[in-house]
Amino acid sequence: MSETAASETASVETRVNAYFVAGGKWHDIDYARLELMKLLAEHPHVKVQVAANYDDIEAISATDMLISYTCDVRPNEASQQAIRTWVENGGRWVALHGTNSALDLPRPNGVESPRCFPLWAETLGSQFVAHPPIALYPVEIADPNHWLVEGIEPFETDDELYLMEYHDRDQLQVQLHTHWSGDCGGFEERDWSVETRGTDEHLIQYVRPLGEGAVLYNTLGHCRSHWDMVPLADYYPTTERCSWEKPQYHELLRRAIRWGLGHDS
Repeated sequence: MSETAASETASVETRVNAYFVAGGKWHDIDYARLELMKLLAEHPHVKVQVAANYDDIEAISATDMLISYTCDVRPNEASQQAIRTWVENGGRWVALHGTNSALDLPRPNGVESPRCFPLWAETLGSQFVAHPPIALYPVEIADPNHWLVEGIEPFETDDELYLMEYHDRDQLQVQLHTHWSGDCGGFEERDWSVETRGTDEHLIQYVRPLGEGAVLYNTLGHCRSHWDMVPLADYYPTTERCSWEKPQYHELLRRAIRWGLGHDS
């Protein structure tokens, strides 16, 4: 083999199998799926299998990378355990936006967030509880030296500010956070004052190590179009794209995908 041919062979990427779960309620899943597939397509060696839920345990367990954008998708216990085992054995899972959410609505006292999948929440490192009305808030860099956020300046976004319960909080490696306290009208658990919660810090992106693998969670990326609130409403009056319109978010996603593919810089 010539030196040129050897160099070309060495540069050839090995095929990577990715499993992408995009599904759920109250969001424009079609839009998020398309945007994420565009980013995944920047890596031609990555072959993507797409599903709307986590039921295909065999396929997920055999994948090299898992990525999810869901809302109120509640995996069964077998899927929860299989995915946890896959992560512990070295898998990398890029979990986005509502992956950690379970929502019951409508309810007399507002949207409820039932603690119905403790293993799922513990694996992810968090569970969504509530968010204030969509409004601008600052995305602050918690660890500017970490390659996942290095060089990205703090920015403002009009997105759902996720207020969550954390698992193994001291083990979470936080890259992005913000500070907020107040009232979440529309949710049953509406009091998010410092006096009640003990802090006004809320995580936006973190890595949750687990065994030989890890989960990267980013809460940004809400999106909704006119027909995504059925059956609660036949037509939603506005189109919401939120952080999807921010170049910083696309850069964060690109780096998250690289992380999911096994890169550490």
